[in-house]
Amino acid sequence: MPRLESGMARIRVKDLRLRTFIGIKEEEILNKQDVLINLTILYPAQDAVQGNDIDQALNYRTITKAIIRHVEENRFALLERLTQEILDLVMAHPAVRYAEVEVDKPHALRFAESVSITLAGHR
Repeated sequence: MPRLESGMARIRVKDLRLRTFIGIKEEEILNKQDVLINLTILYPAQDAVQGNDIDQALNYRTITKAIIRHVEENRFALLERLTQEILDLVMAHPAVRYAEVEVDKPHALRFAESVSITLAGHR
């Protein structure tokens, strides 16, 4: 993860729990499962800090709502694909300089709490 430079803000969305169709086995195709999403987003926040105006900030609520809608309304065979599509949604905002997305699939393996995939993008 890049070092936080002066004027940059780091937004973290922690433990966004959603339900979606994820997997390749018949049971996974037929039944929604929980996924746990964590986001880290870096963007230049000087104008938001000085102006104290939402129009000058990166609106994490808008981003999160788009992620919720996309995850809950689609089907995914692979965790990698789901993670990439979420990363693409975040990176679609021009102000984003760096984003990291981790998606956990709880109980994907016996004896493991979860399996996760992490992908990152930057500009």
